[in-house]
Amino acid sequence: MVANAARGLKALFSSTLGIKVLMALTGLGMVGFLVTHVSGNALALTGNPEHINAYAKKLKDLGPLLWVARGGLIAMFLAHLVLAFKLSARNAAARPVGYHFNSAVEASWTSRHMIYTGVVILLFVLVHLAHYTLGLWGASGAAFKTAFDNHDVYRMVVLEFSNPAIAGLYVVAMAAMLLHIWHGFGSLWRSLGASHPKLQEGAQKLSMALAVLLFLGFCAVPSAVLFKLIKKCFQHLLQ
Repeated sequence: MVANAARGLKALFSSTLGIKVLMALTGLGMVGFLVTHVSGNALALTGNPEHINAYAKKLKDLGPLLWVARGGLIAMFLAHLVLAFKLSARNAAARPVGYHFNSAVEASWTSRHMIYTGVVILLFVLVHLAHYTLGLWGASGAAFKTAFDNHDVYRMVVLEFSNPAIAGLYVVAMAAMLLHIWHGFGSLWRSLGASHPKLQEGAQKLSMALAVLLFLGFCAVPSAVLFKLIKKCFQHLLQ
């Protein structure tokens, strides 16, 4: 009985439908992380270093549990990426000869470029981890390294986003995220069985709203720093 169940699960998750379901579930998990992450980032907008630094310390104090959570998130991200390439390869194999007429008439720009926006997000995640989580580099040099060693997240954020190039690249990456979520979050409900036209219409509206809100939320901090909208502590942090 157990063996039959195992074979059934293997058959399901090796099928196109199974791949889409797994992509939907991993995508939903990552969206949950993004909502939590942007909420934490918003603490920097208060202008009080203690707010976001206290939040960062609580996370750091989790110790091994934090790395377990990070490992789970990385596993979800990699699984989502591998499944996306597998599904793309399967779709390409099913249509070895391109359509005589451009099928893009029915497919949206975002749906046709999901792989590309996904790659941009992957590159950003790698840079972001090396930057803020591992402290392997910082555009502001020694000042950033000192802030990293002292776990002063507020100072790190202000120092780095005062650089227009870093703030600009961050916004570009968030734009890729917006486009990816806009299509992905709307289509994942269809993969999970919500195929009714009314449900699909609602899902598309929800995905658009979520993608825009996340984009604005993540871009708020670099914009506030770059345009000096965070007044408190700004000057002495840059000294």
